[in-house]
Amino acid sequence: MFHSARVERAALMAKGSALALVAACAMGVPATAAAAQDTDAEAAQGGNVIIVTARRREEGMQDTPIAISAFTAETLEDRQILQTSDLERITPSLQFKTAGQLSGNSAATVVFIRGIGQLDPTAAVDPGVGIYIDEVYVGRAVGGAIDFGDIASVEVLRGPQGTLFGRNTIGGAILVRSRVPEMNEFSGRARFRIGDDDLYEGFAAVNLPIGDTLAARISGGFRERDGYVRRVFDGLDLGNDSSYTVNGALRWEPSPDFDLTIRGDYMNRDENGAPFVFAGINEQAPVPAIVSVAAGCPGATIPFAPLVPGDPRFGAPNVPQIADPRCANDFYDMGPYTNGGTAPVRSTSEVWGFSVTGEARITDEFTFKSITAYRSTNSRGIRDADNTPFVILTTDVGSNSDQWSQEIQFQFDFDQFNAILGGYYFNETTFERASVPLSFPPSPPVIGSILGGGPGSRDLQYSNLETDSLAVFGEVSYEIVDGLELTGGLRYTQDDKSYQGTVLNLFPSTLPDPDPLPANAIPDGGPLFIYPTPNAESFSALTGSASIQYRWNESISTYASFSRSFKSGGFNTRYNAPPPGFVPVSFNEETVNSYEIGAKLDIGDLRLNLAAFQADYDDIQLIFRQGVVPLLFNAGQARYRGLEGEFSYRPAWGGLTIDGGFSLLDADIRSVTPVPAPPGTTISATIAPGDTLPFTPEFQGNIGIAYEFQLNQSLTFTPRFDGSYTSDLTFITGSVPIIEQDGYFVGNASATLADEDSGWEIRAGVINLFDERYLIQGNASLGTLGYAERIFARPRNWYVQVGVEF
Repeated sequence: MFHSARVERAALMAKGSALALVAACAMGVPATAAAAQDTDAEAAQGGNVIIVTARRREEGMQDTPIAISAFTAETLEDRQILQTSDLERITPSLQFKTAGQLSGNSAATVVFIRGIGQLDPTAAVDPGVGIYIDEVYVGRAVGGAIDFGDIASVEVLRGPQGTLFGRNTIGGAILVRSRVPEMNEFSGRARFRIGDDDLYEGFAAVNLPIGDTLAARISGGFRERDGYVRRVFDGLDLGNDSSYTVNGALRWEPSPDFDLTIRGDYMNRDENGAPFVFAGINEQAPVPAIVSVAAGCPGATIPFAPLVPGDPRFGAPNVPQIADPRCANDFYDMGPYTNGGTAPVRSTSEVWGFSVTGEARITDEFTFKSITAYRSTNSRGIRDADNTPFVILTTDVGSNSDQWSQEIQFQFDFDQFNAILGGYYFNETTFERASVPLSFPPSPPVIGSILGGGPGSRDLQYSNLETDSLAVFGEVSYEIVDGLELTGGLRYTQDDKSYQGTVLNLFPSTLPDPDPLPANAIPDGGPLFIYPTPNAESFSALTGSASIQYRWNESISTYASFSRSFKSGGFNTRYNAPPPGFVPVSFNEETVNSYEIGAKLDIGDLRLNLAAFQADYDDIQLIFRQGVVPLLFNAGQARYRGLEGEFSYRPAWGGLTIDGGFSLLDADIRSVTPVPAPPGTTISATIAPGDTLPFTPEFQGNIGIAYEFQLNQSLTFTPRFDGSYTSDLTFITGSVPIIEQDGYFVGNASATLADEDSGWEIRAGVINLFDERYLIQGNASLGTLGYAERIFARPRNWYVQVGVEF
């Protein structure tokens, strides 16, 4: 259905770029070696130089006028950063959460940088922070949950990246780079870990030389761990880990001027469900009152037919606050690690992809690069949103997404002049099915069924979505005089989006999905809330950036920059009643203008990087509620101001290592635009001026301290402590205190015994050393549905790990 002529154009682009690469290789023009391909080259610390690729070329981090956090694989492992969601513990201004609201999937990510991101992880909404694997954009939120196995480095680019990365990097970008095969070297490494909650985790990688010009690298890993939230109903453990990954790469380097790398990755997760627990119920909301009256709760009332005045159960929606299991009220709070739900729960995902990256050095000054990629994401999340025995709300969301992308780059490198010109094509097709059993709407047939002990209704939504994105971009850097560099770039993006939906309500909820699906909307005598015809919108923008940087000496560099980025709009796909005109409600693009000044200093053994910024955020895609349904609208403006700092201390006498960082963030809602409600309905904003925006803590800080004791010529012992503090945090738009987190500090400790000559290592550690109890996710819909849910972090847990490298 979706593989249209646009996909064929992508295939033609891929073939054309491949032909160009082969031709460049055949030319055999003399040139110097291509950029270094050492396994940690992309963000490795060699001496005092950390190499990054934030501007799509290798350069020192201190010479790059961008706020960057760069980590080698060794640093991440030492600080116990095992997956993308752990990065928030060591990165200023980053909030990276899994089990995204409304998804029910443990792998669905919600990512914010400097307070800018996207709350809704479903297929109809694009992320606000771009995640890239080996320069390939990951289109879906589920694909952003990445285990750090055989990686070389991670870079976190803070602030809009609307020129060179472009696609959905309105908040920033996270670049994950895997290790590349090395020529003429047979090597490998492996590790195995055990720990609390029956943790068993393993990983292995091997580098295989295949002749002088060809090498391969294969890796794989697994993680099994019990959950830490127990369901009373069936003893199921929620929040468990059950995953495995396989990765492979083949690298061909027939000459110093040409290389071709083919990569593939696969990840599978099959888990019991996200560890949500009960947070609260609004006892005056309609749905909790309906289920309570049906269960026989003494004193519960509702104002819906077939009940009539005079019936003791008739009255304003209300559930008494009494300890009776028939009453849907706050007595169902069973604590942070016990769940009272009874509906089915599940979390599964299968993510895989491959890419072909070729680079040809045509001359000393000119390089051509092509990146062709395909990725597939298949996921399902089932959640019992109210976490009680009642049918207040259950969501079952399954999605299948396929994406193709093709990027070409022309890079120019002269003594004082650097430039990059490129083109980018992206096509994504997604099918999503959402099934939502609930005790609503309050029509006489539905209420009568529920009062008689029967089922309620079920919202059913089939969504077919397609995105075509085409962009051209360029950036030029020129060193006017020694130490003074000007950089400017532009990007033009055209996004074409289409949506075709089949949306209806089934009563009773036990009815199966119709087969075939109905084809007529309500005006044509059918049951559909919207016409099942294709809907299309186009979004385009000219974005860009400019910076001025001055290197005062070898130790001090300062810069000022401006950047503009946008994220395209789309269509709302969730409906519990017909929208106006029986057509889907669309939302427009949002934009950010960001201003930044920074300083990067190397003073003796201390490295200190500072950045101050202001971001003006227009047409924010905010969630409003129409009855029980969350809808996205462009309904606000905000201003963000902040200060960030990172430092590292490596004394010349060795042994001691200190790393740290902090961020201060002030988020101010400037305006909330009223959204007109259709006749006979109301739309309520979930945020107002003065409210706290989600994932915008005023302060984040982290510290890491380690000391390496040299026991003999090859044997070392290294104790380490890492800690992070996050101030007050909200998880959704609006103020809901029962799912807000006060400031908290989390500490981790480890000790490592390693033999450099033989390559073995033993490490033991404790995660959440002080057993801090804090929230990592929260969600609520207290108006009509009346529920609130939350996730606490896993309690203190220990591990022991053995590893070997050869």
